[in-house]
Amino acid sequence: QVQLVESGGGLVQAGDSLRLSCAASGRTFSIYTMGWFRQAPGKDREFVAAISRSGGNTYYADSVKGRFTTSRDNVKNTVYLQMNSLKPEDTAIYYCAARPTSLDGIYYSTIPEYHNWGQGTQVTVSS
Repeated sequence: QVQLVESGGGLVQAGDSLRLSCAASGRTFSIYTMGWFRQAPGKDREFVAAISRSGGNTYYADSVKGRFTTSRDNVKNTVYLQMNSLKPEDTAIYYCAARPTSLDGIYYSTIPEYHNWGQGTQVTVSS
């Protein structure tokens, strides 16, 4: 069972950048496909990005494609979400999630597919 802790959220202005981190416990981080989700006030949690076990494959929601980049460091047991050109509509609590995967190159984009979740970090973008 992996435990996840997000960090890096904050209050920024539109057009600014932020980098979120998600640190995972345990020594088997490299077997997990990782995902990022977000939940805005009054809205359902939605998929943002995912990255395969090795980091060689990434997948993004259309709303963030071209602005957000996810990466991972399997030595540091950490996955990152670089967010550029932030917009007020990016305001949300951001969560990372993990699922053990038997093969590389696989990613998931729905909530039920992930087994482990962090507590979330708040990102607020002012206009």
